[in-house]
Amino acid sequence: MSRKLLAEVFGTFWLVFGGCGSAIFAAGYPTLGVGFVGVALAFGLTVLTMAYAVGHISGGHFNPAVSTGLAVAGRFSFAELLPYIIAQLIGAVSAAFVLFLIFSGKADFSGVGGFASNGFGDKSPGGYSMTSVFIAEVVLTAFFLIIILGSTDSRAPAGFAPIAIGLALTVIHLIAIPVSNTSVNPARSTSQALFAGGDAITQLWLFWAAPIVGGIIGGLLYKALLAGDAE
Repeated sequence: MSRKLLAEVFGTFWLVFGGCGSAIFAAGYPTLGVGFVGVALAFGLTVLTMAYAVGHISGGHFNPAVSTGLAVAGRFSFAELLPYIIAQLIGAVSAAFVLFLIFSGKADFSGVGGFASNGFGDKSPGGYSMTSVFIAEVVLTAFFLIIILGSTDSRAPAGFAPIAIGLALTVIHLIAIPVSNTSVNPARSTSQALFAGGDAITQLWLFWAAPIVGGIIGGLLYKALLAGDAE
């Protein structure tokens, strides 16, 4: 169990460090950076690489909504759910702390600003409402779970699941960066909100509620409609 939890810490650290780090340091640097397409790819690649690196140890969740959805679908033990979520939060917050240490060393540093945090209303990159953001986060997380469950199904081609999952997360970010700055992961949202403060904290509830609801929906849909007899 300790190895599983350490794998989740490392995996979630890499997801936040790589994904949010690309948004903070490289998205618009100096005037032409990687843009939100590059940030989307960074998030997808972090999951892909860590799923191959430690997925065989812990399952490669790196996300409380994923762990919850897998538990609902019968692929993961509810008894391990809370320890996994705690490990994911430790990894995410540790990564945000390291990002803060690096960012605060910039010559003209005057505060972290949004720090790649999530938000709705005037904190949404595109000015989307709370309802729009909630719907987007639920739907995208549900489909993320369906893709995870399908690509790791015993009937699916072996060895390719991390590619499908990483590409799915890339597509999710391509859709949702303008809407919510893309969460689909409460640990990722929490880590950045703790350092951004203000509205990022007061709006954080949505980025726990919507992904968890989406994860449950995705897990239930796959289990009820798509799973085989072996499930």
